[in-house]
Parts: sequence; structure tokens; C-alpha cells
Amino acid sequence: MSRVLVTGGGSGIGRAVAQDFAQRGHEVTIAGRRISALEETAQGFDMDCQVVDVTDEDAVRSLFNTPFDIVVANAGSGNAMRVVDTPLDVWQNTLNVNLTGVFLTFREALRGMQSGGRLIALASTASLKGGANIAAYAAAKHGVLGLVRSLAVEVARSGITCNAVCPGFVDTDMGQAAVTGVMARLDIPREKAEGMVVSGNPMRRMITTDEVTAAVRFLASPEASMVNGHAMSVSGGEI
Repeated sequence: MSRVLVTGGGSGIGRAVAQDFAQRGHEVTIAGRRISALEETAQGFDMDCQVVDVTDEDAVRSLFNTPFDIVVANAGSGNAMRVVDTPLDVWQNTLNVNLTGVFLTFREALRGMQSGGRLIALASTASLKGGANIAAYAAAKHGVLGLVRSLAVEVARSGITCNAVCPGFVDTDMGQAAVTGVMARLDIPREKAEGMVVSGNPMRRMITTDEVTAAVRFLASPEASMVNGHAMSVSGGEI
């Protein structure tokens, strides 16, 4: 079985992905900022929990004392904010977490990764299109896709692949925070706000973590050996 690293493994998509790999017998390490969240993910599973800030170069380097076969760069965050209201520190932090964190994770992973290795970034439909009030997040996620596509070319001859999964709004704490933000901004009930949030998805519903995990599982599989530099949209037809 493979050695798997999932960053941002304490909640949401990262938690679902880590638990899916663990259930299938893989040796899983999860990384994140809060040990309590990591331990909650690991409950009932044999996982290694590492408290790491993915924007810290030395901390990320410390994760890779032993190489991994599959690395899922999932750590990320975002705020809904108009460009004119976005302070420079918010802009920079959004880029650091969502883009630089992926760069540092993949760079260190490649130092020891062998043929057959898999690099998978959790991007977003915001990697593929823009949107009002998410300029910093979309810019960072567009950058992730540029990184993935460039790395895919670099590693192709080594038998390693690099791909991105691009979900729309997923039913996680982060997805629900988007709904709450719309409720507060427009002073409308939750049902109406959620309808607005998912309006770009032709299926008109939140995506489940299981649906995202299935895409990650495929890209990590031997059957995906010729899928490289791909942005897999999990969005009900939004993209």
C-alpha cells in the first residue's frame, strides 16, 4: 500500500480524503494547523498527525523525512471580499495559503518521490473562472492550476503525474460559511442564500465530500497513469 500525505486534513475535503485512503489500507499522514482537528480526523484510524503551517518552508520540509507516494495538497482558505475592500495583508495571506502552500508542498514532495508518484492539488472552479467578491481566492487558485500544468510537464518523463481537482461549492464548513456570508450580506434566509450560492451548478445542490474524494481516488490510482496536467471539474456541469 502507498504512503499518503494530505494537507489540510483536519476538516472538510481533506478529512474525507484522508479517511478514504486510510479505510483502503494506505499509510496516511495528515497535516494542519490544529491538533484537535487532526486528532478528530484520525479517530478510529491509524494516521500520523502533524501540526504544520503550509506557508512555513521549514515546517513543510520537516514533513518529508520519508518520501510519500501520493501527496494531496488540500490546505486552503478564502474570504468573500470586493477588490476595493481587500487589504494587502488579506490578499497576501490568501496567496500564501492557497498557492505558496501548494508550491512548498509539491516541491518538497518531489525531492524524494519515485516513479508512479501522484501529486494532486485541491483547486476549485475558481481555478477555471472568475467571480465577484473572490478575486484573491480566484487569483490564487488560477495560480495553483498554472503550477499543476507546469509541473505535469516537468515530471512526465519520471513517471510521476500532477493533477488538480476543481470542485464547485462543497457541503463543508467552508461551503456553509459562504452561505452564511450571503445571508448576512443580503439579510435573507438560509434556504434562499444557499440557492444563490449553488445557482452556478446546473444540478442546484452542494457537492458532497464523497464526490470529491472519488475524483482524488481516481487520480491517485494506477489507472490514471496517463492523466497528467488535468483540471478535473467536479461541479455538476458548472464548468
